Amino acid sequence: MKKILLFLTIFGILLSTANIFSETTTTLKTEKIKYPKGIRNVTSVTEVFGTGQQVTHIILEFNEKVVNSQLTKDTFAVSDRTIEKVYSNNRPEKTNIVKDGKYVIIELNPKDEGASLRVESGPEIGFQMKRATSRVTQKEDILFTNGKRMTKNIAILENNKTKDLVVENFKQFVFRDPKTGVNLKYNLYIPKNYDKNKKYPLVLFMHDMGVLSADTKATLLQGNGAISFATPEEQAKHEAFVLAPQYSKQVVDDKGNITNDLDATVNLIRDYLLTKYSIDDKRIYATGQSMGGMMAIVMNYKYPELFAASYLVACQWNEKEVAPMAKNNLWIMVSTGDEKAYPGMNAITSELIKKGATVTREAWKADYTNEQFLEAARKVISQKSNIKYTTFEKGTNPYLAKNANPGSEHAGTWKVAYNIPAVKDWMFSQSKQ
Repeated sequence: MKKILLFLTIFGILLSTANIFSETTTTLKTEKIKYPKGIRNVTSVTEVFGTGQQVTHIILEFNEKVVNSQLTKDTFAVSDRTIEKVYSNNRPEKTNIVKDGKYVIIELNPKDEGASLRVESGPEIGFQMKRATSRVTQKEDILFTNGKRMTKNIAILENNKTKDLVVENFKQFVFRDPKTGVNLKYNLYIPKNYDKNKKYPLVLFMHDMGVLSADTKATLLQGNGAISFATPEEQAKHEAFVLAPQYSKQVVDDKGNITNDLDATVNLIRDYLLTKYSIDDKRIYATGQSMGGMMAIVMNYKYPELFAASYLVACQWNEKEVAPMAKNNLWIMVSTGDEKAYPGMNAITSELIKKGATVTREAWKADYTNEQFLEAARKVISQKSNIKYTTFEKGTNPYLAKNANPGSEHAGTWKVAYNIPAVKDWMFSQSKQ
C-alpha cells in the first residue's frame, strides 16, 4: 500500500511539473470533400500583412501534369475575389518560373474588398476571424501533358485544406508563472536551424487591446507585428526567436493600471526562455502596438536593463514615470493624427531629454515607397542619438478609413510600421554592453 501511495505521489508531482509549461500543437487543417475525378485537393493559402491575414492564393492539386501554356486568368473563377494570375508548377507553391506540373496556382488580388479575414466586430464582440474559405469554379477546359483533357465544370470546388504561411511555424504554449500565478498563453517562433551551441536574439511582440482573445494565435493573425520578424526573408538577415504572448484581458490602461500579466511576460523571458533556449541576453528586443507599446514602455522603465532596443508603435504613457528609460535605445513611431499617442510621445521625449536622452526627430509620410522609407531611415540612423522619434504625417496613411478620424490614424500606424526593414535592421544592430 505504501509503495502505491509513493508511486501516486511521485506521479502527481510529475504531472504538476509538466503543467508548468504545457504545449499545444497544430496541424494542417484538412476536411474530406469529394471532388470531380482528377482533382485531389484544393488548398487555401493565407499570408499575414499589416492589415491582417488573408487568402493570397489557392492551390489545386491534380492527378496528372497540367499544360501551363493553356492556362489563363479566365480558366477559373473564385467567388468574391479577383484572380491576378493562373499557372502550373511542379511544387505546391507560388513561383515566378512556371512549369508544367500537377499543381495549379491561382493568385488573388490582395486589394480585393473584404480580402482580410478579420471580422471588424468591435470591442463588445471581441477579436474574430473568418474561415479561410475559397470557392473555385472551372470555366474552361484543362489540358494535361498526357493529352487528356478535363472539361469545364459548373461544380463549385471548396477548399479541403488550409495552409497558413509563417503562422504555421510558430508553436503555441502556456506559461504557468509561479511568481504571479498568471497562466500566460504565448506563441514562439524557434529559428529553423536552431543550434544550442549558438546564441540567438529574441524579439518580443505585444498586441493591442483590439486583439484580446482566448485564441492563442490571434496576435499572429491580426497584423504583422510578430509575423514580420519570422518570415524567411527576415530570418535570413536576422535569425532570431520571436515571442508573441496572447492576452485575454487588458494589461495596461490610460489611467496607469497594470495587471500581473506584464510581469508574467517578463518572467517568461527571464525565468524560462533564457534557461531553456540558447538566447543572447544582451540582444533581447521589445516591440508593441497601442496597448502592447504601452506595455513595452512600462517594461523599459521598470526593467531598464532587460532590452537592447525597443520599437514603440502608436502608444503613450505618463511622462512622469519614464525617467529610468532615458538611456535606453528606442525607436518611436506615431501618427500626428493620433490624438493620444502623438501628444503623449511629445511629452515623453521632452521628459527623457531632461534626463539625459538624445533624440532624433523626423516627420515621414506613411505612404512612402520602400526606397523612400530606406532613405529616410538611413538619415535618422546616421544621427548619434539613443532615441529615434519618427512620425507619420496626418492623412498620409494608405489604410485610413474613408472618413479618417483619430482612431483610424491610430490603428493605421501599425499597419505600416512593421513594413520598414531599416527599422528592424537598426534594432538588431543594438546590443547591451
